[in-house]
Amino acid sequence: MNPCIYCAKDERLDQLMIEIGQLRVSTLFLFKEQTYRGRVVVALNEHEREMFHLSDERRQLLMADVAQAAAAVERAFQPGKINYGAYGDTMPHVHFHIVPKYEGGPSWGKPFEMNPGQVYLSEDEYADLIRDIQAQL
Repeated sequence: MNPCIYCAKDERLDQLMIEIGQLRVSTLFLFKEQTYRGRVVVALNEHEREMFHLSDERRQLLMADVAQAAAAVERAFQPGKINYGAYGDTMPHVHFHIVPKYEGGPSWGKPFEMNPGQVYLSEDEYADLIRDIQAQL
């Protein structure tokens, strides 16, 4: 079994995220845990462990994807601020969490929780969020 969920694209990924679509060099996913309404992940299509392993062109295209996804989230949900996370200690594949934060909401003024495990939606609610994001891409 491939240890990288982004490369294996198996049930482990399906448990955490729903694919929204392809961008320039990455795939955009809706994070199923929605404590932060509109949270998405931008994952590089090829397996790389570090940003500095990418060519300048690939890195620029990836950051354009991140900016496009964040702008779509902002237009769709009007958060007070968007936080970005690029960790990879336990999943060493270049990816960015785009986490909308709302004044008075969870973790406002603090780092976001990676997986608070509090807010899961119905299939229809996920579909609505995905449509809202896709309409803004």
